[in-house]
Amino acid sequence: MAEKKESLLGGFKAFLMRGNVIDLAVAVVIGAAFTNIVNSVVKGIINPIVGAFGTKDLEGYASCLKAPCKMVDGEMQGIQIQWGLVLSAVLSFVITAAVVYFLMVLPMAKILAKRAQQEKAKEGVEEVMEVSELEVLKEIRDHLVSQRGHVNNTHPAPGVVGGGSAGAHSTS
Repeated sequence: MAEKKESLLGGFKAFLMRGNVIDLAVAVVIGAAFTNIVNSVVKGIINPIVGAFGTKDLEGYASCLKAPCKMVDGEMQGIQIQWGLVLSAVLSFVITAAVVYFLMVLPMAKILAKRAQQEKAKEGVEEVMEVSELEVLKEIRDHLVSQRGHVNNTHPAPGVVGGGSAGAHSTS
């Protein structure tokens, strides 16, 4: 049982020590701060602009499902659907998603595509270098073989008398 706890704790420690967890924590903190900014923009600018064209702030728009929809002693009487509040939240989400996409996702995708293209080009250069090295080595081998063949034709092999052909002795 103690080994199982150690492996669980060890696995949890390994999970925490990976960079992904820290990146995720930073993303959550930045996302929360960014959400507050977007919500402030929607509530402070967009809702009043929509309200200027209508009769009230965007979050104030509602429909009454069951009458009477009146505030009595701080309590709502009837059933009210606050569709303006939902629309405000949808606008906040759309603005947040657009900013994240255009300022983070799209540039990162371009950077990763460029990096992948560079890696692919680098691999191509390495392959060409390997092929050219192989060709150079083959040329060196062929040159050495041709030199060796040229040397064997002009000089007799050890133990052979004469010009290099076995059995042909000159008698003068």
